[in-house]
Amino acid sequence: MPVIRSMTAFATAQGTADATTWVWDIRSVNGRGLDVKVRLPDGFSTLEGEVRRKISAVCARGNITVGLRLNRAASDGVPEMDQDRLDIILGALDQIQDRAFEKGVTLGQPTAADVLAQRGVLVTRPTDDTDALIEPLTTDFDAALSAFIDMRTAEGATLHDLLTGQLNEIETLTAQAAEAAKTRTTAQKSQIDAALARIADQTLVEPDRIAQELALIAVKSDITEEIDRLGAHVAAARDLIATGGVVGRKLDFLAQEFNREANTLCSKAQDKTLTQIGLALKAVIDQMREQVQNTE
Repeated sequence: MPVIRSMTAFATAQGTADATTWVWDIRSVNGRGLDVKVRLPDGFSTLEGEVRRKISAVCARGNITVGLRLNRAASDGVPEMDQDRLDIILGALDQIQDRAFEKGVTLGQPTAADVLAQRGVLVTRPTDDTDALIEPLTTDFDAALSAFIDMRTAEGATLHDLLTGQLNEIETLTAQAAEAAKTRTTAQKSQIDAALARIADQTLVEPDRIAQELALIAVKSDITEEIDRLGAHVAAARDLIATGGVVGRKLDFLAQEFNREANTLCSKAQDKTLTQIGLALKAVIDQMREQVQNTE
């Protein structure tokens, strides 16, 4: 069954191998297109292309951030001397001794332990093979991505229900507007007849001129086209939701069209009841647009 999906989701997956543990996290918010940001530890840049490829294969829209946190046990690795760092420390010690001699200051000679205690001289190189971690990391990323898509789909089911309910409400309000327009037309006719009677008692007005003015009033206040277009937009939106897939942009365009028709209806209302219905329409349409913004 075709479904719509939300662009908002979050998922994690954890894994371990020997003394190394990791956590994948994937999160997304709505976006006009697909924007993927990948944050990986040093040494794992080869994973980035695969991560992007897998996401692009299952997501079409959204600002998606992927992160990998890696933790190696402190005891994992072999201590090694960083020769470059050692040279820098020894050079600095020589400069200190020379400067002290120039100033007549006598300094004790540093021991090997003193030198080793300097930051960066003795480092621990991890023993695990980074390449060996690629496969389990990829497996756990696939698990996180699957959970991420499941959440997008579950959120999409909620969006489906919300949008369907809002379209039903728009349809009901549109029908009420059509009925209110009929009542308004009857009231307007009575008002115009009374106004014409008053004018006829006071001045001579050509019948053709009266007919033209009446026709102009009728055109300016007629909302038949707005009612018809609102109905057509409801049908189109329902078709999109039933079709499923990546329909967010099309629904957003329809929401703009809904709003345009509701604004025109309010401007033509000239009636308290019809104005209230138009404002209610605008409120529901605004709510619908908020949900559409999260639809992939």
